[in-house]
Amino acid sequence: MNRILSQAQKELAQFSRDRLTVALALILPLGILLIYGYAIRLETKNIPLAVQDFDNSPLSRTYVERLFATNQFIPTPLAGTSPLSALDRGTAKATVVIPPTFSRDVAEGSSTVQVLVDGTDVNNARVIQNSIRGVTNFFIQSLPNISRPQGVIPRIRIWFNPGRQESLYIVPGIFGVVLWVFPSMLAAISVVREKEQGTAIQVYASDLSSTEWLLGKGIAYWLVAVAEALGVMLVSFLLFGIRLKTGPVPLLLGTGIYLAAAVSFGLFIGARTGNQNGAVQGTAIAGFLTSFLLSGFIYRLENIPFPLSLLSNLVPARYYIVLTRDAFVRGTGWPGVWYVPIVVGLIGFLLFKVASKILQRMQLLD
Repeated sequence: MNRILSQAQKELAQFSRDRLTVALALILPLGILLIYGYAIRLETKNIPLAVQDFDNSPLSRTYVERLFATNQFIPTPLAGTSPLSALDRGTAKATVVIPPTFSRDVAEGSSTVQVLVDGTDVNNARVIQNSIRGVTNFFIQSLPNISRPQGVIPRIRIWFNPGRQESLYIVPGIFGVVLWVFPSMLAAISVVREKEQGTAIQVYASDLSSTEWLLGKGIAYWLVAVAEALGVMLVSFLLFGIRLKTGPVPLLLGTGIYLAAAVSFGLFIGARTGNQNGAVQGTAIAGFLTSFLLSGFIYRLENIPFPLSLLSNLVPARYYIVLTRDAFVRGTGWPGVWYVPIVVGLIGFLLFKVASKILQRMQLLD
């Protein structure tokens, strides 16, 4: 145990002497947090909408006001006599055409409004279609003295995030990406640097086992990862206003295990590669892309096609993001996330064992 702690102390001393690495380790995660936290927006807003009102009556103008009262659309000039002119020029994403008999038809109980939507972006077109349909239904229900059948009237209530703050969804997901990529990258570079400088040969020739050597490095960079996690979460508390919705124990325990798994992944990449460029590319491709695309951070896991859906089960960020979103949004506690530390810990343990076996084989060969 003393040899492991001595190895960890040596790693921390080397890390602290490299001021550039220290700055990058602490500043880059905060930079990614700020970029993703402020730049990623999943709710479509400020959609340019053109209106061609042939009726120009108080009722039609009230309907138009309802459309823009949602704060989802912004008015855009029609830019011509044709309803397609604004779509053709790209100045509007949709055009609403109100017929000249709109008020009379509504009074008689039926009217038709034409909506032309730019379908270039399928998701955006679906949002526009559903939004205009919802506004139209609300407008019809608010009309007095209009005979219409009373159907099922849904009363929708949003749980966990009633204010629909996107930061409560995005920022906890960023934790899973940032706290996986940077600790693993630092650990991988540390192992590869020993190979490039030739100091790994001294380890091979000594009585220090590969497991002890990796444990020393792992403890050192786990402590660095803890500092990164504290910095990222503190900034998130201050800038994005996220707060814990449940007890801190699941988050603290799960974060500690997740950081250990991230460091183990970096040790595995470092054991498999022979230069720092390969280590950076390995953690960037195998670490960043999987944690970004296959973790449920932005895209729903149910939408991942086969066979990538099977690979997503091996991505630790998938499970950690469930834990962070529960801690900061849902607040169910252990009943909802009990399996996360178990699965992440098992994946991290397997990565560490494989890295240890690789270095042990190299040690025996040398």
